[in-house]
Amino acid sequence: MSRKLSREEKRVTELVRRRMRESKATELLGFDVESVHDGRAIFRLDVRPKHKQIHGVVHGGILAALADTTAAIAAYTVIPRGRELATLELNINYLEPVPGGRVKADARVLRSGRNFIVTECEIFNETGSLAAKALLTFSAASGDTLKK
Repeated sequence: MSRKLSREEKRVTELVRRRMRESKATELLGFDVESVHDGRAIFRLDVRPKHKQIHGVVHGGILAALADTTAAIAAYTVIPRGRELATLELNINYLEPVPGGRVKADARVLRSGRNFIVTECEIFNETGSLAAKALLTFSAASGDTLKK
């Protein structure tokens, strides 16, 4: 059951929705923001034929991209403004195939340090079964250090 978001959580969620519309990759993949707040992010994906591999289930790379995106947004909620994130490590376990429907990715920050943020992301299929679980580590650096 989803909890009701506060006014501030609604504001942050809407801000992230607007920002995500600027991402061509997110638009291409069809990720939607459900909620964002205090070290947590929840995204959805309505599965389309373009998301499936030759065996008729969602491609693992799509689920990994969903986990990476959702976890990064959760991580951004715990770092100071002006800092940038880069994924250092993504480990994902696929627990069952996802044939279609609405997929939910629920990411939370496990540990936030000065230079690294560790997150986890659980991906649930339409029936609510855990379909994949990812552990991700992000590097947090000043924005200008990520640019050439």
